[in-house]
Amino acid sequence: MLQLEIKPKEEWDEKAQEFVYTKGQTLQLEHSLVSISKWESKWCKPFLGKESKTYEETIDYIRCMTLTQNVNPKIYTMLSAENIMDVNKYIEAPMSATFLHETENKRPSREAITSELIYYWMISYQIPFECQKWHLNRLLMLIRVCSVKNTPVKKRSARDIMNQNAALNAARRKQYNTKG
Repeated sequence: MLQLEIKPKEEWDEKAQEFVYTKGQTLQLEHSLVSISKWESKWCKPFLGKESKTYEETIDYIRCMTLTQNVNPKIYTMLSAENIMDVNKYIEAPMSATFLHETENKRPSREAITSELIYYWMISYQIPFECQKWHLNRLLMLIRVCSVKNTPVKKRSARDIMNQNAALNAARRKQYNTKG
C-alpha cells in the first residue's frame, strides 16, 4: 500500500474575489486488480496496453486506486509531479522476491491483457479471489509461477545436452586456463 501526503493549498478565486483554502489529506492507494477493473470499466480500454495514458486517465487511475474514504474530489487536482512519480514507482515495483528465467523460444503474446483475462487466469489456476486486492505485480507473478509449475517439463534432445556441456567445458577451460 502506498500513502501519499497531499499538502494543503491556497488559491485565489477570480469570480468570488477571495482566497479559497483546501485542506490537505493522506491518501492510501493500492495498485490491484480491483483498481484496474474500475478504471477499465470507465475508459473501456486495457490498462496494461502499450498505449500511454493521458494526464486525465492517470489521475482517474489514482482515484480508482484510492482506499481512503470520503476524499474531497479537489484533492486529485492538487497532486504534485512528485506525487505522480511516487505512484508510478509504486506501480512498477515488483512486490515479489520470485524471479523466473525466461525461455528463449517463447514469443510475447499479442493478446491484450485486461482485468477479465487476469480474472480468468485466477479461476483457471484456482487462485482465491482475495488475491484481487494484492499489488498487481505480485498477483501476476503468482500467475506466472502457476503457469510454469503446471507446464510439463520439456525433454531436451541429446544434441542440446551435448552442446550445453561443450559450452560449459569451454568456459571452464578458459576460466582455468587449461587445455582440457
